[in-house]
Amino acid sequence: MRDTRESRLLLILLVAVAFALITVDIRGGESSPLGGARRAAASVLGPVERAASGAVDPVAGTVRAIRDAGTHQQRLDQITRENTDLRQRLASSDTAAGRTKQLDDMLRTAGAGGYTIKAAQVIAIGAAQGFSWTITIDAGTEDGLTRDMTVINGQGLVGRVTTVGPTTATVLLASDPGFTAGTRLEGSDEIGFANGQGTGPMRISLLNGRAQVKDGDRVVTFGSQGGRPFVPGVPVGTVVEVEATPGELTKTILVEPYVQFTRLDLVGVVVVPPRTDPRDAVLPPSPAPTPTAAPTPSSAAPAASAAATSSAAPGASAAATSSAAPGASGASPAPTGAGAGTAAANPSPSGGN
Repeated sequence: MRDTRESRLLLILLVAVAFALITVDIRGGESSPLGGARRAAASVLGPVERAASGAVDPVAGTVRAIRDAGTHQQRLDQITRENTDLRQRLASSDTAAGRTKQLDDMLRTAGAGGYTIKAAQVIAIGAAQGFSWTITIDAGTEDGLTRDMTVINGQGLVGRVTTVGPTTATVLLASDPGFTAGTRLEGSDEIGFANGQGTGPMRISLLNGRAQVKDGDRVVTFGSQGGRPFVPGVPVGTVVEVEATPGELTKTILVEPYVQFTRLDLVGVVVVPPRTDPRDAVLPPSPAPTPTAAPTPSSAAPAASAAATSSAAPGASAAATSSAAPGASGASPAPTGAGAGTAAANPSPSGGN
C-alpha cells in the first residue's frame, strides 16, 4: 500500500475508532456493549491460541534450555568448587588442631625429661636401608641431627636415628624386630633389654630371673653412655604379660608400647640429652585405683533374719523343751541322789552319835 493522503486519513480514522471503542468498553464495565463481541471473539480465537501455544511452547522451552544450559553448568561448577574449598579448609583446620595437640604433648614430655629436641614431621614410612619398620623425617644434618639420636613423641619412645642426610633422616622404629634398647622397670629398677615385634607387644628380657613383675608395671629407657643412642627415662610401655620361665636366668615380659607406630606424624629428635637422669618423672601419673564399695546389707536381710529367728524360735523352744524335759526328769534323780548322798552322809554322823 502506497503512502498517500487517503491511506493516512484511513489510518487516523482507524486509530480514532479504536480509542473510542476502548473508552466505551472501559466505561461500560460489566455491562459494556462490546462484551458480547469480546466473548464471541474469545470463543473463536481461544482454541486457535491454545493450539498455537501447544505447538510453540516445546520449541521455545528447548531454545531456553539450550540458552540457559551454559549458565546452569557454570553455576554447578562454581558450587562444586566452593564445596571442595570448604572441605579442604575443614580438613586443614582439623589437621592443624591435631598437630597442635601432638606438639603440646611432645613439648610436655621433653620438658618433664629435660630433653632438648628438634621437632620434625614424618614424610615417608616403609622399608629403607634394609629395615622393615622405618620412617623418614624432614630434618637432617642441617638441623643438627646425627646418627644414634633418640626419637620420641608425646607418648614415649619412637626409635633411633640410623641414617642422616642434609635435609632428611631415617628412623628405625622401636617396633622393628632388629631394634634393641636397655630398659628399667618403674619402682623396682629391674634392668632388661627390649626388642620390637612388629605389630605385637615388645619383648623384654629382665636380667634378674627372680624379679617381681606384674601386669600394669611400667617401663622406661635405661639410657646409654653420653645419651647415645638412648637417653634415660623415656616411657616405653606397660607390662601386659609375664611369661613363665622356670629355671631360666632371665625373665621375659611382654610390654604394650605407649606409641602407636602406624599413626606417627610429628616426632622430636633429642639433640641434647638431660643433665641428670629423670628416672620415672616422664611417665604419666599412675591411674588411681578404683575404690571398692563395702557391701551394704540389704533391707531384706534383717527381715529375713528376723523371720528366720521368729520361725526358728518356737521349733528350737519346742525341741529344747522336749529334749530337756526327759533330761530334766532324768537329771532329777541325780540331784536327788546327790541329796540322798548328802542325806546318807548325814545319818552317818547321826549314827555316830
